[in-house]
Amino acid sequence: MPHPIRILCVCLGNICRSPAAEAALRAELGPRAVIDSAGTGDWHVGNPPYGPMQEAAGRLGLDLGDQRARQVRRGDFARFDLILAMDGGTLADLATMTPGRGARLARYLEPLGGGDVPDPYFTRDFDGACALIVQGARAWAAEL
Repeated sequence: MPHPIRILCVCLGNICRSPAAEAALRAELGPRAVIDSAGTGDWHVGNPPYGPMQEAAGRLGLDLGDQRARQVRRGDFARFDLILAMDGGTLADLATMTPGRGARLARYLEPLGGGDVPDPYFTRDFDGACALIVQGARAWAAEL
């Protein structure tokens, strides 16, 4: 049996988009994948996902309660097969951090034509972000 694909979802602070993407991908891929999430920044390390994001995710059946924010580490590029950035800025940041080999970097919405998952911490549209994240998870599940 081949090893499960290892996927890391990344946003800025790891309290909104990437925790929801972690939960959505886990729900879609099940044991076919090992999923984690992280942020490029260290502002929220150790904190649970943002309350309004947990509530919006919960309305879609996703539980974020056990997650805690962490920052991307250099070793993540070797540990994961695929690193999914929630937006173009995060993807650019990850590209500057990568040792040049290891995980494939991609936008989370790549299977849906690309684009960014808007940051609900700033837009305040937690339900819209969660719905888009679930669509992206379904698209990745079909592609992988």
